[in-house]
Amino acid sequence: MSPVKTAPAELTADDAALRTQYLNEVLGLLYPPPCDTAGGEGPVIAEYLVVPNARRPRLLVPALNASVAAAAVRRYAEPQSRLARLKRDAVVAAVHTRTSGLLFRDRIRVTGSATAGIDGYLSDALRRDLAVSIHIGPARANRKPVLQLLSTEGETFAFGKLGTGALTRRLVRAETAALTTLNDAGLTKLAVPRVLHAGRWRDIEVLIQSALPVWLPRAPLTAKRLTAAMLDVAGCRGYTAGSLTASSYWRELQERLAAVADRPEGAALSAAVGVLAAHSGDTTLRYGAWHGDWAPWNMANLESALLVWDWERFATGVPVGFDAVHHELQRRIQSTGDARAAVEATVRRSDELLAPFGVAPVSREITALLYLVDLAVRYLTDRQAEAGARLGVLGTWLLPVLIRRVEEL
Repeated sequence: MSPVKTAPAELTADDAALRTQYLNEVLGLLYPPPCDTAGGEGPVIAEYLVVPNARRPRLLVPALNASVAAAAVRRYAEPQSRLARLKRDAVVAAVHTRTSGLLFRDRIRVTGSATAGIDGYLSDALRRDLAVSIHIGPARANRKPVLQLLSTEGETFAFGKLGTGALTRRLVRAETAALTTLNDAGLTKLAVPRVLHAGRWRDIEVLIQSALPVWLPRAPLTAKRLTAAMLDVAGCRGYTAGSLTASSYWRELQERLAAVADRPEGAALSAAVGVLAAHSGDTTLRYGAWHGDWAPWNMANLESALLVWDWERFATGVPVGFDAVHHELQRRIQSTGDARAAVEATVRRSDELLAPFGVAPVSREITALLYLVDLAVRYLTDRQAEAGARLGVLGTWLLPVLIRRVEEL
């Protein structure tokens, strides 16, 4: 795993309020009684700077050591622009020179029993001294506490994910299984994290994975290298082939659709899938594995390796090429902010995107449309709209394009 992703959109007032609420929830989970996150009586077991402030929290940085704090800021996220890098570097400088008090006045002091908090659990599990930095992400159904683990010298050696609800516990278990599978798969075109620890703490599912060296110099990523890496993943458990409606993928998709069919968007999606099956059910497809969320912010290209993280959506037995379509869609949404136009442009590019994956010309648009169905079912299953996710309402961007394209087949 690497530094956590940064949202392409500006932080809104509503999102800031949700982050503040979530911050308090996370602190209560990571430091349950007898710990006191309000800085009550007792020994101090942890102290954090709130970056940028308690009203708009993004990051909790360990405050007891300036070098560790600076390292936590430097490696917590990969800035997506020159301005973002400048802001990040200014924060690093302030923390490192101990002038952070002038910029970051909000602190959280945790007192109580060192063995009762997450720090004590992780130190025992990994058998080493460590410091913890905590990322406070935007509202999403799959939002979970993400921890950066640092040595006492400021080296980022691991990242942790904590599953705290039914969905996020399932995702953390899924990523643990995925990384175990991938590390035994003999991948040669990309590097993935290793599982350092997996377990259960209180009612929280814990995954600690090695930190990939994303701080090393980057190299331009060619389409050829990206495709080779995606094909490496696609074939890691072998391939199968067969008609769409006779495949295990189709049967599983039907089960997932049935679970969301009682919602307005689910009904519209099911109708579109019925048309797709009537038109293309006999189309032969090849099936393999996919990352499930291969986006620009989930990878880093070095001269020596392509680093890829966030494997919680990894799955097998899906139409080959899903990763390429997903990457294209997410890249376009990130660069333009116009999600509906991004869907249109991605489907139009299906020939170009899927030819390198050996997808037959007759199957390329079908594969792209199946990917959109898969993504829509995921959003509905996870209840992204109810969680306040920025693109949670499918009727504003994905569904109109999908329905029209299916009807035009």
